[in-house]
Amino acid sequence: MIFLIYLALFIFSFLLTYFIKNYAIKKSLVAIPNDRSSHTVPTPHGGGIAIALSWFFGLGYLYITKNIDPTLFYALSIGIVISVISYFDDLFEISPKIRLLVQSGVALGGITALGGVEKIDLWFAVIDNSTVTGIFAFFLIIWFINLYNFLDGIDGYAGSETLFLALSGLIIFGDDHFLVLSVAVSGFLVWNWDKAKIFMGDVGSTLLGYTIAIFTLYYTNQESSNLWVWLILFGVFWFDATLTLLRRYRNKEELSQAHRKHAYQRIIQTGWSHQKTVISAMLINLVGAFPLLWLSTSPFLPFYCLVYCMLLYIIVHIIDKAKPFS
Repeated sequence: MIFLIYLALFIFSFLLTYFIKNYAIKKSLVAIPNDRSSHTVPTPHGGGIAIALSWFFGLGYLYITKNIDPTLFYALSIGIVISVISYFDDLFEISPKIRLLVQSGVALGGITALGGVEKIDLWFAVIDNSTVTGIFAFFLIIWFINLYNFLDGIDGYAGSETLFLALSGLIIFGDDHFLVLSVAVSGFLVWNWDKAKIFMGDVGSTLLGYTIAIFTLYYTNQESSNLWVWLILFGVFWFDATLTLLRRYRNKEELSQAHRKHAYQRIIQTGWSHQKTVISAMLINLVGAFPLLWLSTSPFLPFYCLVYCMLLYIIVHIIDKAKPFS
């Protein structure tokens, strides 16, 4: 019976993505390539609606059957707000100020639903001041929402990253909501893989960024060392986005201006295919995640995270040589 529920969610996501794709083509709801794009042809967007509906239906099932912590359910459900606003942003391009205001409200709502963040273990110090941990949680949610949007730029990338995170979470923590997220994303990913027939759009990417942020904070509350687990699992995404932002700031660039300077975008410019780039990123994810099978509760997790970041920096440096950051 449980298997059939997950199968139904996958089929629902798959078929709904197909319907959205055809509807978007009929109504000319397509993403036009711009200075930030790694695509050359207009492509339907809005496939994230299928992810969102499948995800929230699955969460509802878990809540009804009491297979999810109500605290986590309420926090994740607030993601409905960011999905709805992002859908209208896909259609009408809402102003950045309104987007930030909504993201801030969603972040505060998520933190409140979680009951705040109890403490942050930095290895050399433990922060248990609720104001400080609350500020940290707020900016983490805002940043995860936006960086997921930044890195949703090539076929299958954001979807594959989410599938990797969901399956990793399932292996490490064993909770059913990871399986729900896996099937919700997989149904869409069939249509988004190279060559993509449809994009998820902001309605999908912002929701996924918010969801991963909530997972990070929820499991950090369960065990403070889990913060490092999620930073390692999510390392490829947040490291590329954060380093690129810092380098653009150092170059005194207009940070809101569209660009193609992320590591994954620059490697595409060297001639790599979208598929090769995504597979390579997932292999890097596996390299980082594999030791967590033994280190997920180790006091040396912060040190391992630092080592992994050094590896990621070396990879970016190699990409710099192939396609300089300029």
